[in-house]
Amino acid sequence: MSKQRVLTGITTSGAPHLGNYVGAIRPAIEASRSGDFESFFFLADYHSLIKSQNPELVHQSTMEIAAAWLALGLDTDKVTFYRQSDIPEITELTWFLTCMTAKGLMNRAHAYKGAVQANEEAGEDADFGINMGLFSYPILMAADILMFNAHQIPVGRDQIQHVEMARDVAGRFNHHYGEHFVLPSAVVDDKVAILQGLDGRKMSKSYGNTIPLFLSAKKLKKHINKIKTNLLEPGEAKDPDTSAVFQIWKAFASEEQTAAMREEFANGIAWGEAKKQLFELIDGQLSEARERYETLMQNPAEIELVLQKGAEKARKESSELLAKLRYAVGIRPLV
Repeated sequence: MSKQRVLTGITTSGAPHLGNYVGAIRPAIEASRSGDFESFFFLADYHSLIKSQNPELVHQSTMEIAAAWLALGLDTDKVTFYRQSDIPEITELTWFLTCMTAKGLMNRAHAYKGAVQANEEAGEDADFGINMGLFSYPILMAADILMFNAHQIPVGRDQIQHVEMARDVAGRFNHHYGEHFVLPSAVVDDKVAILQGLDGRKMSKSYGNTIPLFLSAKKLKKHINKIKTNLLEPGEAKDPDTSAVFQIWKAFASEEQTAAMREEFANGIAWGEAKKQLFELIDGQLSEARERYETLMQNPAEIELVLQKGAEKARKESSELLAKLRYAVGIRPLV
């Protein structure tokens, strides 16, 4: 029996941050080492164009995110690691799926509905500033998933809907043209931490509250010192469960270290001391990877070579499936 396939993508729309590491990169790399799955990881650079029309940012982010995965220990001999835009079959499949997708399904997509609601609350036309990329990107995401017939898609709860949409579209295509696609399932790991950012909200580029993953030690310390805390003095007991400092600590610490810090909070540890210890914990875990990352960033040709090898590996599969799909929909030689 062949292994189940797992597929993970990360959008190239900014520098990777601690939340990306804890929520996606670290668990994905750990899972790929188990050998229990066939793992596919990709840089979602087409998706980034929905959020950013800054070509330099998209290009730089692609390099930073690829370097981050490699520096953190992704073994590209054991997985398929590629850049989305290097697989032209994905965009062709997107069109095939677009022609099988009901507009009403796209109307219900959370991102589109959220943008419409924001417009209406601002007194604007419902579709003001909304491009077709935002409206139809669940179809591109479906193509990412279905191109490699992935079984499991690790996502946060806010992305479950998109995997369900991919499943719906795949089922409709299969019903019309024959069985070509595996029906994918969303996998949500509740043990994976969703980090709070500097302001206590979810760490997100859109909130501008992130701690970039590979800051220098000096800059990392400065960022950690900016984490929002309350006004409780040293010696006053603090609630770890409402503290971003503790929550980030827990994502990097062992069970023993977490229990010890919980006790420190009860004993009234000073915020400055708690942040100092948090810096030392994170810096200790990331310093070696940071060195590898900096070396890779000085050698973009090395990163490009890895991506080209990954694309070659991925295209062996994507071109074969696309040829079958073209035949299935009637796009084939006349004789």
